[in-house]
Amino acid sequence: MKKDIHPEYRKVVFLDTSSDFKFLSGSTKSSNETIEWEDGNTYPLIRVEISSASHPFYTGKQKADKVGGRVDRFKKKYNMK
Repeated sequence: MKKDIHPEYRKVVFLDTSSDFKFLSGSTKSSNETIEWEDGNTYPLIRVEISSASHPFYTGKQKADKVGGRVDRFKKKYNMK
């Protein structure tokens, strides 16, 4: 690999702004904000709008848009059994 062309990979804290869920992970993204983590170290803070703590797929609040196949939807639409 060539030297000095790759971004610095470091640990950062991601904060889900909708649920206040935080997690520590590795990233090349930089930030001017910092936060003190549970281990006592200070890490850059990256704010995100959605994470596994707030996404409907992971929270179980996802709606099933299409339940059944085409035949089932047809039968339901015309009250057939």
